[in-house]
Amino acid sequence: MTTTVTTACVVCLSDLWQDELGRMACRRCTLRISDDLAALPGLYVQLGGALMPGSGAGGPAVSGSRTAPLPLRLAPLSLSARGGVVTVLQTWLVDWHEALGYRHPRWEGDLIGQCRQAVARLQLLLPWAAEEHPAIDEFAREVRQLRGQCVAQVTGERPVRTVAVACPCGATLRITLDTLGRRCLCGEQYGREALLGLPLAERRQVAA
Repeated sequence: MTTTVTTACVVCLSDLWQDELGRMACRRCTLRISDDLAALPGLYVQLGGALMPGSGAGGPAVSGSRTAPLPLRLAPLSLSARGGVVTVLQTWLVDWHEALGYRHPRWEGDLIGQCRQAVARLQLLLPWAAEEHPAIDEFAREVRQLRGQCVAQVTGERPVRTVAVACPCGATLRITLDTLGRRCLCGEQYGREALLGLPLAERRQVAA
């Protein structure tokens, strides 16, 4: 049985260096994933202060409405409650444990403590995942999205602007300045520099 050795990072689609051949993610993307993970516990704690109307990214509370305002802001609540940040991290940790044949991880303490535990364990296993896990690109995207969503709720920063670029095949790819790589429907793979070099899609093409 012939084993195919990976020659490109599945996250940014850039060619791997000679000493990276066979890895799923390059070292640069691995460091970026680690940085995104490291930011989550602190942001998760800050979500608690962004729950009330008028706090965080919500701006001042609006008065004069005939209906009473919601007691909590839904966006940060959905991120901080079960099913949000902690659940996403724990789901990935369970997946990694199963892939390695480890026993099911245990959750201890409140959600803040569980967030820290999950991040610490994921950081520990990240070198393995970057080398062997076939869905490390999906993990990288989800962790980056979680970080972006938390930052938006805590600081009020606007989401990164999305632009549409055109592949020579005629397809439209929606990217941001943070997009590391993208595969077109035609099968063509683009790294970050190649994506930024594509022409902007015409409005008529984007609407189609």
